[in-house]
Amino acid sequence: MSAKPKPAAKAAPQTDWKRVVDLVQTSRAMDAIEERELVPGKKIFYQFSARGHDMAQVLLGLHLTHPKDAMCGYYRSRPILLSLGVALEDALGSAMGRAGGYSDGRDIGVVFNYPNANGASALPMCGGVGAQYTPTAGYAQAIEYAKNVLGDRSFDGAIGVVLGGDASVATNGFWSALTMATTLKLPMLFYIEDNGYGISTPGWLQTPGQNIAKNLASFSGLKICDGDGADPAEASELIADAVAHVRGGNGPALVHLAVPRLQGHSFQDTQAYKSKDIVDAEWARDPLPKLKAHVVPSLISEKDWDAAQAKAEENVRRAVQIADQRPVSEPSQVTRFVFSEDGVLQDEGGILNAGYSAPRVSAEPKPEGARINMITAIRRVLDNELAVNPRVLVFGEDVGPKGGVHGVTLGLQEKYGVERVFDTSLSEEGIIGRAVGMAIAGLMPVPEIQFRKYADPACEQINDCGTMRWRTANRFAAPMVVRMPVGFFKCGDPWHSQTNEVQFVHSPGWRVACPSNAEDAVGLLRTALRGNDPVMFLEHRNMLDAASARRPYPGDDFALPFGVAKRVREGGDITIVTWGAMVERCEAAAETAGVSADILDLRTLAPWDSEAVLASVKRTHRCLIVHEDIGTAGFGAEIAAVVADRAFLDLDAPVARMTMPDIPSPHHPDLMEWALPSVERIAAKIQELVRF
Repeated sequence: MSAKPKPAAKAAPQTDWKRVVDLVQTSRAMDAIEERELVPGKKIFYQFSARGHDMAQVLLGLHLTHPKDAMCGYYRSRPILLSLGVALEDALGSAMGRAGGYSDGRDIGVVFNYPNANGASALPMCGGVGAQYTPTAGYAQAIEYAKNVLGDRSFDGAIGVVLGGDASVATNGFWSALTMATTLKLPMLFYIEDNGYGISTPGWLQTPGQNIAKNLASFSGLKICDGDGADPAEASELIADAVAHVRGGNGPALVHLAVPRLQGHSFQDTQAYKSKDIVDAEWARDPLPKLKAHVVPSLISEKDWDAAQAKAEENVRRAVQIADQRPVSEPSQVTRFVFSEDGVLQDEGGILNAGYSAPRVSAEPKPEGARINMITAIRRVLDNELAVNPRVLVFGEDVGPKGGVHGVTLGLQEKYGVERVFDTSLSEEGIIGRAVGMAIAGLMPVPEIQFRKYADPACEQINDCGTMRWRTANRFAAPMVVRMPVGFFKCGDPWHSQTNEVQFVHSPGWRVACPSNAEDAVGLLRTALRGNDPVMFLEHRNMLDAASARRPYPGDDFALPFGVAKRVREGGDITIVTWGAMVERCEAAAETAGVSADILDLRTLAPWDSEAVLASVKRTHRCLIVHEDIGTAGFGAEIAAVVADRAFLDLDAPVARMTMPDIPSPHHPDLMEWALPSVERIAAKIQELVRF
């Protein structure tokens, strides 16, 4: 049987040079008024000129005509935003930090986003160099998923486009995205603007040979387009060729264009590191005179050119006046939108925006059959949610045929196919970054990080994902569930046995769950998978198959709210606050101590149930906090501070903590057990506090 032929690629649109002139002149006028008036007048705090980069960006932007196209830029990408239709007063108002615009004044004005209901959107860019690549790859993968799995033909021909300077091709994000795009043949266009510098560092220190396109010439599955971004005809042809290639279903392409950076890295940059000859040579390559020579008089007259310049300057000045009249947003509102708010849906991102309506749930368990371990419980939830929600995808290193290094995803790929349960390249940056793009595209990604320590390379993407809703003032959000095994098992070590939950609690925008048993794991995971916020779901390795953590399966309708602690043992002499693997040990310690202890399993750390803790302390007048993480700045310190602040007069003894010492987890079981809070030491501390 012959393969089904690919649809013929649509002819690339003819370049609207009049529109190019208008947009480039507008970009120049914006740079000029910012540099001459707004920055000196202290109305703009960060300014990045796009002079030299502007013409080629506009040419690219005018190709993004598909309603499902998306692009992600960086701090010098305003010209392409203008070509997508961003209002001048929004662009300038955002630079001035005023209400409205990209972020309501919460983020730097050059950190763009644009939820475009009428065309291509600009995905929320990040302040970090290279952080834009893997989310764009994830969006491109979501395009393929929407077409091939969901059968959504509205994504046919859509592409993901990412912009970056040449210095950014040295980052992990670039190489991870390149691996994803080429191995999966994603509809993704890499657009690299090479101005020869990364701030002050010359290109020869960034890229061998100073040309990433030449280095990638033999990279399998990647079309390369390399040329002069200051030459109107050449840039137009190269961009059109690359876009047509990607839209035609032929896989990714990379456009590398040499452009001059005609101002400093930012307004404050004097470019003292460049000689006069270099600066003069850059200005000699200014694309604006070249654009004029290209269109005057063949397409427009000299008079038309001058009129376009005057009109652009007039429009920009009027937009400045409008933007300057906008107020600073109400300071008391700046704490909103760290998390989702009922009745206020973000403009783009998440399964709720995609029209998904979750089945009804119940907080009352309906036990089914024999007790099961946490591995089986988590797998059953993933199985059920994959079945009822076609937008759920499970992926990570070794989650496919192997079923994960802990066996949690065993059999899911066989049941749901490689499009929905799949292995990834070995890049945690890429795993989380692609999840961000998928979530923005309306999917529910469930990435797995094999061990807590392995999340470190992904921390930039984790932090950027968590702050997305807040820094875009609820314009974008990327709900997902990151599954991550944590903690000790039969032995310890610095690489597989870390907990460090507090790092994620300290990343605004992330909900953090840490169940201690199978029933709670089911309820919290189901809530996370049907929610509208990113969730860090921590699966303690020692509890995955522990007998004490086994429970009957509570049913496919069972879901637990976040922020509600569970009383696992009721007593009146002391309050013990704990979570994860320490719940089991605290129960045993209370029994050993022979003390009436009120033991609270927090279950979630963000949010955490401070009211339940305070109410318990008011009854028992004593508080012991037990956790596996190290003591200094561990989450127990936050609990202790809240108890001391709000229940000080109720205490009959100091608030106490029992934790690991400030060391990584030791490897040998004897050393590990010495470092962990043991049943005996917890029991002794309980008795000490009760006798105080």
